[in-house]
Amino acid sequence: MHKSTRGRAEEKEIRYFAADSDLIDRTGLSEGEIDQCYRVLEALREWQVASRTLSEASNRYMKLNESDMRAIRMMIRAQDQDQLVTPKDIAREVGISSASTTKLVDRLVAGGHVIRVPHPNDRRTTCLEVTETTRRSAHDTIGRQHARRFAAVAAISADERAAVIRFLRGMVDADAPQGALASS
Repeated sequence: MHKSTRGRAEEKEIRYFAADSDLIDRTGLSEGEIDQCYRVLEALREWQVASRTLSEASNRYMKLNESDMRAIRMMIRAQDQDQLVTPKDIAREVGISSASTTKLVDRLVAGGHVIRVPHPNDRRTTCLEVTETTRRSAHDTIGRQHARRFAAVAAISADERAAVIRFLRGMVDADAPQGALASS
């Protein structure tokens, strides 16, 4: 236990959300409701940390970086829906230039994760497909994690799921960059 700069022992955990912020409207909320709001935000932060940790573990297991993993996930989804994937699709999904896309695809091909196949209608275009080995590996690891997430969602009532959906959509809206953040 460390002594604080004020000379008293601190045992409480650090709160990641400032309870005394002058930017938060607490009108009509009791102290208990305010505390519950902070507990929701803290639980969401903990889930973000757990999700990031899982993503990093998945990247290490597959020996790929985040962009590579995003491309593979997108290709698997597209293949499951019988859609063709081109390098342009990868660039759009990952948000990278065509030169960076070429490097990404070359890495995935060299690693045995993806193969290039001719486009069925356009001889100038190459399509990309995830190899069966990579698909199976993703299914057995990441797929199992998604199944656990689904089970957590299925364990709550329909009304609770509707509330979670409203909450998460509200968080998406709340996190849209505004002001100085929107212009940077």
